[in-house]
Amino acid sequence: MADLNTVIERKASALQEAKEIMNDDAAWCERIGKHGVSLLAEIAAKKVGEKTVNILTHCNAGWLAFVDFGSATAPIYEAFERGIPIHVYVDETRPRNQGASLTAWELGKHGVPHTVIADNTGGHLMQHGMVDIVIVGADRVTRTGDVCNKIGTYLKALAAKDNNIPMVVALPSSTFDWERRDGVAEIPVEERNGREVSSHLR
Repeated sequence: MADLNTVIERKASALQEAKEIMNDDAAWCERIGKHGVSLLAEIAAKKVGEKTVNILTHCNAGWLAFVDFGSATAPIYEAFERGIPIHVYVDETRPRNQGASLTAWELGKHGVPHTVIADNTGGHLMQHGMVDIVIVGADRVTRTGDVCNKIGTYLKALAAKDNNIPMVVALPSSTFDWERRDGVAEIPVEERNGREVSSHLR
């Protein structure tokens, strides 16, 4: 049996390490917000008439996934606090609906104007000039800049490029994978049970 004092010391050490990771994560996300808000302010300044900056996001990279600020949502919260008029289109993010159930809930708690949309609506909105910028998070980014994120992010990137809309990936340094070069060949895509889709169709 392990010495009781040793167990207590290990628990205290683990808790201290967790707090340091938490504080570091929060600091990174706060910096993402302070840096990223300049993009939203610039868009707002260039708009004629209606000044609202319309943002499209995909999946959840808010404070439920990170600490305090989130990554992709950090510039959104910072803009909101500074009084920059913003509106967020939140992809439902199938099949688990992280956008509709998590991101929309977070934004609502913060008072940020938002609209939940079906995943395939983003391209239509971009075509009709209703999106000013796309901001997403990332699960992993290779050393060459390949972004691995929730399924559907690639289609948002293609639509944004086709419509000359800036797309920004907001991430802390811990998301970089310096060992990987090719995101398609070297980062496996998680394959989940098909029932996550089929059970919603019944």
